Amino acid sequence: MSLREQTGYRSETVRRANLSAILREVHLDQTLSRTDLVARTGLTRSGIRAVIGELVAAGLVHEERGEPQGTPGRPSPYVRPNPDGAVVLALEIAVDSLAVATVGLGGHVHDLVWVDRPRTRFSLDETLDDLLELARLVRARRPASDALVGVGVAVVGVVRRSDGLVRLAPNVGWIDAPLGQTLTDALDLDVPVSVANEADLGALAEHRRGAAVGVDHLLFISGEVGVGGGLIVDGRPLVGLAGYGGEVGHLPVNPAGAVCRCGSVGCWETEVGERKLLLLAGHPPNGGRGEVDAVLREAAGGAPEALNAIDNVGRWLGIGLAGLVNILNPQVIVLGGQFGRMLPFVSGSIRSELDRLALDASSELVDIRPAMLGVDAPLLGAAELAFERLLDDPLTWAAAAAGNTEAAGTA
Repeated sequence: MSLREQTGYRSETVRRANLSAILREVHLDQTLSRTDLVARTGLTRSGIRAVIGELVAAGLVHEERGEPQGTPGRPSPYVRPNPDGAVVLALEIAVDSLAVATVGLGGHVHDLVWVDRPRTRFSLDETLDDLLELARLVRARRPASDALVGVGVAVVGVVRRSDGLVRLAPNVGWIDAPLGQTLTDALDLDVPVSVANEADLGALAEHRRGAAVGVDHLLFISGEVGVGGGLIVDGRPLVGLAGYGGEVGHLPVNPAGAVCRCGSVGCWETEVGERKLLLLAGHPPNGGRGEVDAVLREAAGGAPEALNAIDNVGRWLGIGLAGLVNILNPQVIVLGGQFGRMLPFVSGSIRSELDRLALDASSELVDIRPAMLGVDAPLLGAAELAFERLLDDPLTWAAAAAGNTEAAGTA
């Protein structure tokens, strides 16, 4: 490679990195002044102006005149994401429900449809049929010219990130289900389809837009039928070699416990999952979210059986968390799903077990919070996953947008 070629390559690499840095900041923080962006990225004012100009031309951001601050000089313009400039399709496959949303740049939810589904309708084909119908519904509410840049999928299972193969999803009966490829073929959208575990994506959403914004060390634990975990370390998701990390629901905690759906014995989810809670409270063990909410209402009314059931689950929840605190040393633990709803009843039990079992050095630093995004956290995390390619490389999108504009002009 000649010196001129090397210089051009470096220049293109720097330009790509600058576009990515600015767009990511605007996507995550909604509204930033040029002054804010200079401080966050270290770029010069002239460099910021050039990058923002490219992003505006690509339709990804808007720039607005700043409000006078009563100080000398022209007020710094504000930059906002254009929620129509880039849109993703987010899908969630849970045990009892399916959800689909269209989400614009900046995290703006254009439309969201959530439906219950019976536990007899778990096959890949049935799930695919239902998801496609929901996707058609939400996409029909958007313009045909929508700037779709990706599809993100959250699923309750162990997922190989490279191709979206669901290696194991015991609570829906899937083994080696080719979800990523099947959805890619069925949607036929000519955009990337990215699939990941729902708890990993719940952690991503809570870190970017929920209860753990600004937290660099986060443990997200979500509980419904099963138990999932997601981890943020040094501000970045930690998912393991192939994407299989975070399967905390199958952490062995009770050698004398019940057989788990995964085939092991005494997994954490057999002690803290929905089925155990409902059995202890005298409710149908397969009753789903509605029965869990009924138990919580009974507990709020002081019913002893419901309170005892919740206390038992809370104790085992604390036992499992104590081990994870010792290993991971998180700054914040965010509890999602039924755990978030139970937290007012079990915070004392959890803290008691942490005090009893966890190392003081780690347990005294951790803060436990309910998920701010509630049951929507995995779905919104799926949207964030789908945006990643654009955020990493806006230059490719900007070039494509410029090419389309020129083609339209020529036509």
